[in-house]
Amino acid sequence: MRITALAGGVGGARFLRGLLRHLEHRSATAPSDAPTRITVVGNTGDDITLFGLRVCPDIDTILYTLGGGVHEGQGWGRADETRSVADELAALGATPQWFTLGDKDFATHVYRSQLLGRGMPLSEVVARLSSRWGLPELGVTLLPMTDTPVETHVVVEEDGEQRAIHFQEWWVRHQAALPVDRFVVAGLDQATAAPGVLEAIREADVVLLPPSNPVVSIGIILGVPGVRDALRGTRAPVVGVSPLVGGRPVRGHADACLRAIGVEETSAGVAGLYEDFLDGWLVDEHDPMQGRRPSTRSRLEVEHRPLLMSSVDAAADLAGAALDLGLRLRADRAGRVTA
Repeated sequence: MRITALAGGVGGARFLRGLLRHLEHRSATAPSDAPTRITVVGNTGDDITLFGLRVCPDIDTILYTLGGGVHEGQGWGRADETRSVADELAALGATPQWFTLGDKDFATHVYRSQLLGRGMPLSEVVARLSSRWGLPELGVTLLPMTDTPVETHVVVEEDGEQRAIHFQEWWVRHQAALPVDRFVVAGLDQATAAPGVLEAIREADVVLLPPSNPVVSIGIILGVPGVRDALRGTRAPVVGVSPLVGGRPVRGHADACLRAIGVEETSAGVAGLYEDFLDGWLVDEHDPMQGRRPSTRSRLEVEHRPLLMSSVDAAADLAGAALDLGLRLRADRAGRVTA
């Protein structure tokens, strides 16, 4: 079975960890000789250069989470971290000081920046980091959405004036509180999908959209030329998970991002961003969204499930529900073709 997922940071990483737990349970109860391969297309739209080093927050969160090294309380960064380098940089007056990097985290960025400086494409750098964290042994291939440097900027209004700041400054320093005029993704129009990305979507048995930010995570991946077309054209069912519970994101500022682009802060509103390729949609058990809604591609199948990933097992239940819906939709399609 070939599963492809498009993922952002904490929510995407925890969903993927749950998917691995679900597959582990499945193989224990129903052993199969056929391996399951998971390809993750990671968002690089929130990448940033800090202290001369290239930082890939979403990619690193996926690496640390699946590799067992993430700070569980934060959902990002390394466990058992120290801050000696950051403290010394602050003593020297180096900026910015609003983005927290730990000592072990710094090592990742130094290594990545060294390899990129030698001309190595980001996809190969990510492959090396994936090996360090044992992802190949887990059956996971992590791909950046593109090898092209891409950065999301936010045009904000402050003191009656508009200015553009990096997405991370808006997200981390200002906690998404500054009013947004628009998002601008520098470099996206010149980007091409990283090697293997489009093939992973086209050749998948199931495509999953974890509950990542629909605007600045999944939405940025969809902006890479060719990705949306691949999702429209794949034979695999595409199943997504709403990032909203009670109209609010479980974490992060997805609601602020939706407001900024004029989309209603509901599961139906988020589904509308994917309506040209979405086949299945998991929403909170109390969400008023009904069982079926029309889609330009098919009939959208909606299921109500608990969405809170309060533990690895809860994430496994959610990921298993998304996968099972995808497999059922795939079987239904196969049955229609046979008939």
